[in-house]
Amino acid sequence: MCRHLAYLGPPVTLAELLFEPPYSLVRQSWAPRDMRGGGTINADGFGVGWYPGDGPPVRYRRAQPIWTDPTIAQLATVTSTSAVLAAVRSATVGMAVLDEAAAPFAEGRWLFSHNGVIRGWPDSVVPLAADLPVRDLLTLDAATDSALLWALVRHRLRAGEDPAEAVADTVRAVAAAAPGSRLNVLLTDGHTAVASVLGHALSVRQGPDAVLVASEPHDDDPDWRAVPDAHLVTATADRVRVRPLGRG
Repeated sequence: MCRHLAYLGPPVTLAELLFEPPYSLVRQSWAPRDMRGGGTINADGFGVGWYPGDGPPVRYRRAQPIWTDPTIAQLATVTSTSAVLAAVRSATVGMAVLDEAAAPFAEGRWLFSHNGVIRGWPDSVVPLAADLPVRDLLTLDAATDSALLWALVRHRLRAGEDPAEAVADTVRAVAAAAPGSRLNVLLTDGHTAVASVLGHALSVRQGPDAVLVASEPHDDDPDWRAVPDAHLVTATADRVRVRPLGRG
């Protein structure tokens, strides 16, 4: 599987999100507390995307375990931001392990991550992929299910679809084409975060002016709330909405 998180709120350092909590994303890379569906560690790469201002996000992605990269540890202590999407990766057997395969994927202000697996890859989703422009298929970041999921969501975003519906519609389509898939995806533009829960865990912690959406809580704060399976989360720094995936 993988682990990911999104944060929206007052500026914090990356270290406060990725390194300092007792069950931080870095710790989850080698000692996750919830790895459903196989795998024991998330050592096949990592990525962090953050928003330095009103422009597009900055990304740092590597194909190595996050605990082996001294650069991200140094960057995290001096980088402050009000919006972050970060992930650590456990690659599905047979899929590429390279920098470009690590989330977050990006275009414009959008950052995207996937925690899970598409069952029957790639045959199960050939009909869905066939609906994409050929150029999108030729320019995938990597030949992985996560990169294709991003292309499917991005195609809907480019067409002007509401972000929450773009995620929900894509997840429903892939789940129908590939039953048993685990489809926890996370999308943000730095102001709103959208997350799906299908076949894996997701938790939300809402404060007075900040929100964290994460594969698993990074501390024991009682404000963390588990999101039910087959639900969609739409969050801003001051509001969280949770609804079933099958309903608009």
